[in-house]
Amino acid sequence: MGNEYRIALAGNPNTGKSTLFNALTGLRQHTGNWAGKTVTLAEGSVPFKDKTFHLIDLPGTYSLFSNSTDEEVARNYIVFEKPDVTLVVLDATSLERNFNLALQVLEMTKNVVICINLIDVAEQQGIYINERLLTNRLGVPVIKISARNKKGFSMLLDTIDRIVTGKIECDPVQMKYPDEIEEKINIIEPKVRELVGNHISSRWVSLRLLDGDETLLNEITKRLVPEVV
Repeated sequence: MGNEYRIALAGNPNTGKSTLFNALTGLRQHTGNWAGKTVTLAEGSVPFKDKTFHLIDLPGTYSLFSNSTDEEVARNYIVFEKPDVTLVVLDATSLERNFNLALQVLEMTKNVVICINLIDVAEQQGIYINERLLTNRLGVPVIKISARNKKGFSMLLDTIDRIVTGKIECDPVQMKYPDEIEEKINIIEPKVRELVGNHISSRWVSLRLLDGDETLLNEITKRLVPEVV
């Protein structure tokens, strides 16, 4: 799309994700139903430098395990629609709970920005967050913002810009599981890779199959198998 890029916003409910979306896009937004679903997605655009970032506000979810329509829609967009960058919005006052979703996204896709919102509220509560340490440990940029006060927006947009232009190379941390699970992943991942190729993470698909995620298998069969075969 030339200088146009798609940016997906993911996050738990009540993290300020939609506040961030509204503050960035202003009046440049619209809504539409996801194909075949009752879930409404908001989309908007942000001009930045010589580019246009198209933001997609995914449904707020606590996980991406396809236990609900919202989770399925959010998961499928990240995995199959392949946004140029996925922005995961976390609540600075509740990081431990929020990181569950963030770590799931890091397993699914490469170009991720962890956006820690409500940083002003956290500071009032005496919470200090070392974003540089988190960046080093997670392998992706971590940016602190206040969506309500529009604090940190320029750094956030500049970071997205540097990712889409290749100036920042994301290298998400790979979660390590107990030996028994890792052994099973090693057994089935080569077969999964034959099926999905480079379209999606074969390790992540292997994990989901070990967990018995039939909805993902159905989506892969519907979306990828005819193309791969």
